Amino acid sequence: MTHHQPSDGQPPQGSHHFVITLETPISARSAGASYTLSGTLTPPPGATRYDVYQLVRAEAERADPLLQRANTVFFSLERNEL
Repeated sequence: MTHHQPSDGQPPQGSHHFVITLETPISARSAGASYTLSGTLTPPPGATRYDVYQLVRAEAERADPLLQRANTVFFSLERNEL
């Protein structure tokens, strides 16, 4: 897969753009919160949409372990081109 090279000197972008929004439940310890992560990636050969969802979700959980119990409110994965 090809990478898209921005003209402003930024690093290359992946072949797909993703957005995921997770919401933590309200509990005695937390009032609940929403977390949105977006970016680009190039999926490995043979990867499915579900595989990419799992990769993106795992990355969010690594960034904030409280998200391990979060509900997925939104997930989008599309080709990164117009």
